[in-house]
Amino acid sequence: MNYKLDKAFYTQPDVVSISKQLLGKCLVTHIDNQICKGIIVETEAYCGATDKACHAHLNRRTKRTEIMFQEGGKAYVYLCYGIHSLFNIVTNTEGNADAVLIRAVEPIEGIETMLQRRKMTKASIRLTAGPGVMSKALGISTHHYGTALTGNQIWIEDQGTVISENEIIASPRVGIDYAEEDALLPWRFRIKGNKWTSPAK
Repeated sequence: MNYKLDKAFYTQPDVVSISKQLLGKCLVTHIDNQICKGIIVETEAYCGATDKACHAHLNRRTKRTEIMFQEGGKAYVYLCYGIHSLFNIVTNTEGNADAVLIRAVEPIEGIETMLQRRKMTKASIRLTAGPGVMSKALGISTHHYGTALTGNQIWIEDQGTVISENEIIASPRVGIDYAEEDALLPWRFRIKGNKWTSPAK
C-alpha cells in the first residue's frame, strides 16, 4: 500500500490525533525537479481555538495566519527568527485554525539533493532533525505558503507503516514558554528510539 493522503485525512477534527497518525508516513517534495522523501518521525499539534501556543489562538486572523482558517490539506509555512522556514500542515474544516508542525523526518530518497541544500557531505541527524533544517533539506520555503498537499509539489504518502501508541513519546512542545499553562501540554510526538528526532527538551 502506497498512496497520497487525500483531503479527508486532513479535515479530521482532532489535531492531536492527526499529529500521531502522521508519524511513520512519508513527507514528499517535488521541488526544482528533485524528488525528496522522508519518514515523518516528529510532530507537534497546535489548536487555534484554545491553544495559547498557536499563532491563531482565539481565532486571531492575520495576514500570516489566514491560511490556517482554510480547509485542511494546505501548507502553512512561516519564517522563524527571520531565517528558518517552518512547515506546518493545516488541518480540520474551514474556520478552524488547527495545524501540525513537522519537526523531523528520516531521509529515505533524494539524500544527495538534501545534502547539497544543507551544504553537508554526509548524512547525519543534523540533516533533517529540527523543523528549520528539515524544510531546507526538502526545499520547502515560505514560497510554499498555501500549497495544496493534494497536488504534485508537496504531499504526504501512506506507505502502510502503522505506529502504535506504545511506540510514541508524548512530551511538551519546544520553544513556546510564552504559552503559560499550554506550554505544558504533551503535544509533541516522536517515534520512540528513532535517531532522526530532534533532541529531548
